[in-house]
Amino acid sequence: MPKTALITGITGQDGSYLAEQLLDQGLRVVGMHRRLSAPNHWRIAHLAGRLELRSADLHDQGSIWDLLEEVRPDEIYNLAAQSFVPTSFSQPILTAEATGLGLVRLLEGVRRICPKARVYQASSSEMFGNSPDCPQDEDSHFVPASPYACAKVYAHHMVNNYREAYGLFAVSGILFNHESPRRGPEFLTRKVAMAAARIKRGEQAYLQLGDLTPRRDWGFAGDYTQAMQAMLRTEQPQDFVVATGQDHSVQDWVQASFEAVDLDWRDYVRQDPALLRKSEVRRLKGRATRAREVLGWQPQVDFQGLVEMMVHAELQRVDA
Repeated sequence: MPKTALITGITGQDGSYLAEQLLDQGLRVVGMHRRLSAPNHWRIAHLAGRLELRSADLHDQGSIWDLLEEVRPDEIYNLAAQSFVPTSFSQPILTAEATGLGLVRLLEGVRRICPKARVYQASSSEMFGNSPDCPQDEDSHFVPASPYACAKVYAHHMVNNYREAYGLFAVSGILFNHESPRRGPEFLTRKVAMAAARIKRGEQAYLQLGDLTPRRDWGFAGDYTQAMQAMLRTEQPQDFVVATGQDHSVQDWVQASFEAVDLDWRDYVRQDPALLRKSEVRRLKGRATRAREVLGWQPQVDFQGLVEMMVHAELQRVDA
């Protein structure tokens, strides 16, 4: 019998890439999704017939435990969360419930129902906030600067607690920013790629953005989901930073995106103070030495390749 992998948040960017990769390895893949009046399955539509979808919600402990009883997974990837940082300021309690307590409901179910399952938790570089450490690694200080980051820090520590107190094979991947053509349109990188393509095709006049100076360590989501799997297949559970080790400013991303369609970004970008974050993280840059040495992982797509991938995908969408 093939191993069974359970993915929460399977309809998201990371869930779709992870599902593809696991299916190609011959695993049985079960995706947990929330029941919505208008399903958001566009990222996994091409996998129809290959994976199994089950309805459950991290807010509802009973539905999670029922799912674990039914599926009995060997590997669990918890990717579900309220993951948009600006929304966490307007909906902090929802963010805490989904991103923080939701993980605990899952871990408690694993402890009681399938304690041999290996659990991956999606931690985030946002946990470092404006840490004095740069680059950041597994030993750097957490200085969370948003309700989202605070919820992720709580979940991160709970993984460590369940690993130490109950002996679960539970790990956290501290993933730095990772993008793809499957990124949600509300996120900066996709917003910029969409605008560059639409302006090039004459369907948009300009792009409004906030602060262009923050710096981020951007990688390709498909590379990072490979690292998730490697973490669950090591001998000893431990946490890993996953990053490229290179950081670029928002302005760098904007400039590269417009250059991909032979335009000068300065002619089309307007700064809007209303788009400034309440508490901005100035610089995130990861040191993934442990991932390279223990997992043998390294990114395959560089910054320029990632930007061009996303802009070209948007051109295809506009032209379709």
